[in-house]
Amino acid sequence: MNFLPLSAFSWLVAASAATVLTLGLMHLVFTFHGRRFQPRDAAVLVAMQMTTPFITRDTTMWKAWIGFNASHSYGAMLFGLVWGYLALWQPAVLAQSIFLQLLGLALLAAYAYLGWRYWFKIPFRGIVLALLLYAGALGTAALAVVMH
Repeated sequence: MNFLPLSAFSWLVAASAATVLTLGLMHLVFTFHGRRFQPRDAAVLVAMQMTTPFITRDTTMWKAWIGFNASHSYGAMLFGLVWGYLALWQPAVLAQSIFLQLLGLALLAAYAYLGWRYWFKIPFRGIVLALLLYAGALGTAALAVVMH
């Protein structure tokens, strides 16, 4: 596996993917270990553990909270793994697929919007960094097309 012939496009996408993968892994660890995602008010934690959502009585708001956080982590990790793999081991597939390029851009932009609206500053800044790296990759690819 030789990384040397890879273009700036591939390296920038890989850096973006690594950023999102790291954020997803950290989020998953924080979901299941420690108190980072627990409410500061112990009464809120108890209420979440005792309350069911309207949609079903088969779970609690606390279990749903854990599940939503874990699945959110899995989505970020999936993006990081798939786009990282494509960038480093299948760069021609990614470079030739406008669909995959735009899908990645749309997902990162959607995460950035959610981060701006609902997250705190560290993951928001991380996802904006990933978006900028990815946009830079698309810019280098467009520039390479124009220069040919």
